[in-house]
Amino acid sequence: MNKLSATPDPLPNPDFVIETDCLVKKFGFKTVLRKIDLSLRKGDFLSLFGPNGAGKTTLMQILSSQMLPTSGKVYVSGIDTRYDREEIHRRIGVVTHDPYLYNNLSTSENLKFYAKMYDVPGQSEEIEELLERVGLIAYRNDAVHTFSRGMQQRLSIARAVIHDPSVLLLDEPFTGLDQQGVDDLKKLLKGFQNQGKTIVMASHHLSLGAELCSHAAVLSSGRLVYMAHQSKINKDNFKQTYLKYAGDTLTPTKGSI
Repeated sequence: MNKLSATPDPLPNPDFVIETDCLVKKFGFKTVLRKIDLSLRKGDFLSLFGPNGAGKTTLMQILSSQMLPTSGKVYVSGIDTRYDREEIHRRIGVVTHDPYLYNNLSTSENLKFYAKMYDVPGQSEEIEELLERVGLIAYRNDAVHTFSRGMQQRLSIARAVIHDPSVLLLDEPFTGLDQQGVDDLKKLLKGFQNQGKTIVMASHHLSLGAELCSHAAVLSSGRLVYMAHQSKINKDNFKQTYLKYAGDTLTPTKGSI
């Protein structure tokens, strides 16, 4: 009888900042993500689209190591998300539907808390600069519970980047923002991409997502059914592309870009 030996896990590709290999996620008997293969390099900006229930938020939670896959591998900055989650959290910034803010603290106090947690040097200077960039410098001493949803979203974005992460994971970041907030966030995201940060943004905002991204993808029924480089995207007619690929009967596509 041949002796059985464990097959070692494949090493992550050093060319990719984010890499998933045959990623599957199930909740009981329900399969939410189906064999997702995704590879993103430094400076890539992926806009992820899909109807409600397609699996976008679940994928974002797995990439941020908040949730583990049922099977398959996920690497962020070369780290397997099943293991060193603390180190992964130091390398990523996350914006979700929950702003993760302390309502009874002021704007500055919230950022000081997170800056201290990440051992950020020169906290005062960094905080002042961030508040200026997100348009909240005049509200630095105001308690968060007095903020509108849009103002909380601005502060949540500042919180997510206080430690200068190399990866940004954004789940509907434009929610609640007025036009000035949208313009400010677009400018921030373009600046982050120019700095070489890798960005994944889940969004229902087709025109904004197509405008900002270097690559676009569509999830449908847990499958990655569309992936294209910006040069292949018709920004003026992206809605038609989205509708073409957002059905339930499509076959998956390989997500390396």
